[in-house]
Amino acid sequence: MIFKGKDDRRAEPRRATNAPGVVVAPGLEVGCALLDESKGGLRIRLQRDLALPDIIVVVDIPGGVGREGRVAWKKGHEVGLKITAESRLGGLVAQRFAPARDAWRRMGGR
Repeated sequence: MIFKGKDDRRAEPRRATNAPGVVVAPGLEVGCALLDESKGGLRIRLQRDLALPDIIVVVDIPGGVGREGRVAWKKGHEVGLKITAESRLGGLVAQRFAPARDAWRRMGGR
């Protein structure tokens, strides 16, 4: 489903995803739900409300993809990210995506 409301200021339309994920950052690994995405952004809902560093990696478990992003906003359990990099997690990955690949494998990714 693609949607763009009249008050939506995004340049790209959003697409609902509703996929399970994991947020990975130094010293942090917490479950989340990927709610929707656009070409340059992602909206997630954390399993619990907690402080996040400015840069995190969100692992799309069924998609086998890690997306590095800058936290653009946070409201309770929901977080908006501006995506800065992306990597498939099934093979060799850049060093910065290694913790995301490991988390994906622990969640059953192959």
